[in-house]
Amino acid sequence: MSATASVAETKNDKPERDKPERDKPWLIRTYAGHSNAAESNKLYRGNLAKGQTGLSVAFDLPTQTGYDPDDELARGEVGKVGVSVAHLGDMRTLFDQIPLAQMNTSMTINATAPWLLSLYLAVAEEQGAPISALQGTTQNDIIKEYLSRGTYVFPPAPSLRLTKDVILFTTKEVPKWNPMNVCSYHLQEAGATPVQELSYALAIAIAVLDTVRDDPDFDEANFSNVFSRISFFVNAGMRFVTEICKMRAFAELWDEIAQERYGITDAKKRIFRYGVQVNSLGLTEQQPENNVHRILIEMLAVTLSKRARARAVQLPAWNEALGLPRPWDQQWSMRMQQILAFETDLLEYDDIFDGSKVIEARVEALKEQTRSELARIAELGGAVTAVEAGELKRALVESNAKRIAAIERGEQIVVGVNKWQNGEPSPLTAGEGAIFTVSETVEMEAEARIREWRSKRDDKAVGKALDDLEAAARSGANIMPVSIAAAKAGVTTGEWGGRLRQVFGEYRAPTGVTLQTVSSGAAEEAKLLIADLGERLGETPKLVVGKPGLDGHSNGAEQIALRARDVGFDVTYDGIRQTPTEIVAKAVERGAHVIGLSVLSGSHVPLVREVKAKLREAGLDHVPVVVGGIISPEDELVLKNMGVTAVYTPKDYELDKIMVGLAKVVGRALDKHAADRADAAAGVPGAPKSNGNAAQVF
Repeated sequence: MSATASVAETKNDKPERDKPERDKPWLIRTYAGHSNAAESNKLYRGNLAKGQTGLSVAFDLPTQTGYDPDDELARGEVGKVGVSVAHLGDMRTLFDQIPLAQMNTSMTINATAPWLLSLYLAVAEEQGAPISALQGTTQNDIIKEYLSRGTYVFPPAPSLRLTKDVILFTTKEVPKWNPMNVCSYHLQEAGATPVQELSYALAIAIAVLDTVRDDPDFDEANFSNVFSRISFFVNAGMRFVTEICKMRAFAELWDEIAQERYGITDAKKRIFRYGVQVNSLGLTEQQPENNVHRILIEMLAVTLSKRARARAVQLPAWNEALGLPRPWDQQWSMRMQQILAFETDLLEYDDIFDGSKVIEARVEALKEQTRSELARIAELGGAVTAVEAGELKRALVESNAKRIAAIERGEQIVVGVNKWQNGEPSPLTAGEGAIFTVSETVEMEAEARIREWRSKRDDKAVGKALDDLEAAARSGANIMPVSIAAAKAGVTTGEWGGRLRQVFGEYRAPTGVTLQTVSSGAAEEAKLLIADLGERLGETPKLVVGKPGLDGHSNGAEQIALRARDVGFDVTYDGIRQTPTEIVAKAVERGAHVIGLSVLSGSHVPLVREVKAKLREAGLDHVPVVVGGIISPEDELVLKNMGVTAVYTPKDYELDKIMVGLAKVVGRALDKHAADRADAAAGVPGAPKSNGNAAQVF
């Protein structure tokens, strides 16, 4: 078997038959989880009954960042982008009536991966499943979290140590488990070019493997087994030919690294194994039915080439640019996979791209460029050092800025967005229930459940388990055995995360938005408008960009901050995971003329409500607030009724128009101040007192 063949590849020495023998299809998954464990379990069992062959679990942001549902920082986030799992009881409910011994489970979890895996293993033991037989994956790629997704907790060094602990434990105790999924998916979502996606992902894998190999207690003879269990989770965009070539390049470069860097001779252990979710970045709010075609084309890029075929595929739903998908929407994406796998003859043939001069040339070009970029990252000191220095993040922000500018200029056509915008109203988005929403009662119910859980457990056993966890963290002992014991004792997600925060501290990664960050510039019209606004104010207009809550998807906020800088705003952007109190304090400190809030987790209503309340307390209710995110028309009305001045959603792709909008927002606030001042001078009852300075209104 070729070292670059997929797991599903079969031998070519079979006897000729009238009908070719088919390869086994890839694992068919949907990325799912919401609200609470009981509702998500119902969704999983329904999807499995429809023909799904593996599970892919989405956890909510408090679970991903190590907070309990009743923590202040979890406010507004519980159950929104995934399922809330706060303790063993939740994990037990999540997999009720799902035999884990027979299941292949992928868990998108990173900073708290050791904890969620411990809960999963404890439930498997309760079911009577031998953990040595369990199959699945923990994403556990913490380095890319600093670059793109933002659910990191601890600094890089202890984070890598936790990843290493999971790898060493599972290689020995859970040998069929993939302890780490090197995740280039979110790199592309953050704007990575194919070469950046290839090189950053491979550099991350090298950093993790070197950390494992250099552990003083590691058995060198077991390294090939460790290498063989590292899998990848990739992205496939709309550049169909390039994506096919990227996947073939990935497989060949991985084989090259295995042999040349690590001396692995067993071809089976050098196989590039990957799962995929196709591009969500390119899904459009405008004419969302077009997303069905985009998803299909992107899926073909990771299935047509047998030598680089995905081992598992999960597809987004057509309406994810509008909100959370319903079960029917996920079923539509699942049927897309099933039709390709079972109705076509794709799986009956060898690789249909072998021998293509076009494909071979493009693959070689990608490999050569990737080797060059890997060498540059090595010169910087490796992936971790490059992340800490902000080099990789800045490069991603610049790449994303180029992509957005190309769409704005019409150089990159997006059907229904910047070309052929006229279309028929979509019946798919009409009527009640077109988009799934999570009730705000979910959070209150979760808080009640966790209080009940705490009241019924053995507090002495919990205390000992947490002390043992801390001792292991401080001594360097493997974190997994004590985490499993803590799970069984009834420790909660927030308690596990909180105790490790005491040991390791917390971390704030570079934003990538610096004076050195290169962008594609801004339109002259927007620059002139901001300059005129500055003359009215008597100072440079000041914008504070804030990301309240636990949402780590910062791509939009970064691009707004970058373009605002280029048009002439004095911009303050301190990165992800800010509390409403911190955002308001920054607005006071900077003398903000406008505040922009970015929330992509669906938690915009409660978080914006709290920011507005804090502004009133600080006497800054007059400072205009604008909000960006995936926001339904109904929620847009709710936000505007709270006093939000403008709402921007993915349909607002022209950043210069947003900048003009921000300038007009500040201008209207100035006009209102002038009118109030005139009323006050005329003695109009109820008119606010003037301080006589236009700039000081802010």
